[in-house]
Amino acid sequence: MIMFNHIWKMDKKDALLAMLLLIIPLLMRPMLANTPASGDPLFTFCNTEILTKNYTLNSPFENNLKLLLGSLPSNTSLTGFYNTSTGEDSDRVYGQALCRGDVNSTVCRNCIQTATKEILKQCRSEDAMIWFELCQVRYSFQNFFSSMVYTGKYPEQNRMQKNISNPVHLEQVLTYLMNNISNETAFDPSTRMFATGEIKFSRKKRIYGLVQCTRDISEKYCYNCLQSAFGELQKCCFYRQGGIIVSRNCNMRFELYRFYNASSFQLSFPASQGASWKIWMVVVVTCIPLSVLAVLIGSCAVNYHLRKKRRQRDDDKSQKAELLHELASPTGVAITQEGELVSSEGLHFMSLSIIMAATDGFSESNKLGQGGFGTVYKGVLEDGKGVAVKRLSRKSWQGLEEFKNEVILIARLQHRNLVKLLGCAIEGEEKLLVYEFMPNRSLDFFIFDPKKRSQLDWKTYNNIIVGIAKGLLYLHEDSRLKIIHRDLKPSNVLLDHEMVAKISDFGMARIFGENQNTANTRRVVGTYGYMAPEYAMEGLFSVKSDVFSFGVILLEIISGKKNSGFYLTEHAQTLLAYAWRLWNEGKEMKFVEPVLIESCLTTQEVKKYMHIGLLCVQEDPADRPTMSSVVVLLGDESILPLPKPKQPALAMGRIVQQIDPFPVTNPSVNGLTVSSLSPR
Repeated sequence: MIMFNHIWKMDKKDALLAMLLLIIPLLMRPMLANTPASGDPLFTFCNTEILTKNYTLNSPFENNLKLLLGSLPSNTSLTGFYNTSTGEDSDRVYGQALCRGDVNSTVCRNCIQTATKEILKQCRSEDAMIWFELCQVRYSFQNFFSSMVYTGKYPEQNRMQKNISNPVHLEQVLTYLMNNISNETAFDPSTRMFATGEIKFSRKKRIYGLVQCTRDISEKYCYNCLQSAFGELQKCCFYRQGGIIVSRNCNMRFELYRFYNASSFQLSFPASQGASWKIWMVVVVTCIPLSVLAVLIGSCAVNYHLRKKRRQRDDDKSQKAELLHELASPTGVAITQEGELVSSEGLHFMSLSIIMAATDGFSESNKLGQGGFGTVYKGVLEDGKGVAVKRLSRKSWQGLEEFKNEVILIARLQHRNLVKLLGCAIEGEEKLLVYEFMPNRSLDFFIFDPKKRSQLDWKTYNNIIVGIAKGLLYLHEDSRLKIIHRDLKPSNVLLDHEMVAKISDFGMARIFGENQNTANTRRVVGTYGYMAPEYAMEGLFSVKSDVFSFGVILLEIISGKKNSGFYLTEHAQTLLAYAWRLWNEGKEMKFVEPVLIESCLTTQEVKKYMHIGLLCVQEDPADRPTMSSVVVLLGDESILPLPKPKQPALAMGRIVQQIDPFPVTNPSVNGLTVSSLSPR
């Protein structure tokens, strides 16, 4: 109060300046509060893979490293990006630095100086990288220039972001923004592979986005990297108030405040005309418009609220009508004049009241799992039959896409090794899918748990492997439709009371035409570690994409080890590389889980399955067998000579620390998973 009394006594010029000095910090406070402190890295990666070792102190390598890091600040500050190397032969060090595209040379130089000091302090590895908010520094014993291997990381600050209270339409708006600035970054040379953008999210809120690539990679690699980063962003942060993904070659971030420098953010002062204004005139001129605005807001509030409710009802009706129309044709479902659904031969429509009763009103005690756009509940129908109910998010467009995909596909598929859709419901905003309940959960629950794994013998695992293969064969060749699953993984293989394998989760599946062999998508969806290389890098998918995923699962079952995250062991970069190396050296049994060796009748059968797995994960899709060939090979008791596999794809596992920013509650309980589906 004393401060404002003092301002009141000033002349016009001094008073205005003083008020601005008070107001500006208040306006900037939200931005400053969410900015990491200077000197705090977002993420530090000290490579500990089998091919990477720690350098010796005072060695030629360390001396070259210090020379290289010392040259980065001044050189990078000139253009914002710099590549260089120092030394010769085995002591040569390659280095790279990148500053965020909106900072000036001074800020860039200071950030790189801090980063070089911090990476020396934190890492002794011959390959390391560090990310700050405004810059990143990388060095390695091998030449990595112009190459791209996606290694997305979740900085810790993502966990500190609060959830958005009302995320209606957030995902589609954010997707639109990020896709547009990613395209601009990758394909517009004038951007120097950096772009920012903003878009209106609600009446009062805007979303601000930023993407950047290192300038040594091609446009295509930049785009692929950003698409992979966007997939990670979907998993961790789509319903939070901000998120950031950093990688070796690209970075992506969004916030609900402008966190980057924008040329439009300028303060301008009108020129003085020598008039002797009084401070009360400033107050009057300021308060009158505010008072008028308050009256207008008050008078419009009720009308706006009524219009909003009426528009929401219209949108719900329109959405439901559109959904019913799309479901009617492919599933053979009839629609009454009242817009209600009539069950067809292939699909049973259930009332919401029956499902509510079965799940005890979707009680927390019946919750089995939760994902980005839906929750799975256990239920018991009136006849005592156990079911699993997937309740899709009321406001999720992704959930709507999955609902249509699952109903259209599963209603027309019937096979022993596919999960059975018992029914569905569409009432108001509720979209529900009802499946048969799987008491033995999913395959990952057994193969990656040492205690549970020992409960099953080789005969059981053999039946599971053959069951998965037959289910895929049905999808690819024997059903009325030719279907590519696109997200085959152990958590999507359910096990019934007799341990029969059933493939589930068709939310990302695609139907192929009769003569269609491959397709292309600009949005890669799926799970790292199980994605075929041509799909992860190029967006190309076919039946051979599912064959690759099957091969990974087969090798995981035999070894008891998970492909994703295998680089953390001392054996090899990926599980696939480890399997190929041991097979090449004739040491196949070293790869096999000891529990399986004890229960199998002959080692030849396990070796054959390992061989088939390696054939399925070949880098070139043409070198992989079809599922019909796989089923024949698995069932052939004679040991026929199989083709010699080539070295498999090595870069499909994420070479990063595995962090699940939104862990699913008991993901394998009941077996159903809630996958992330991107809009097409």
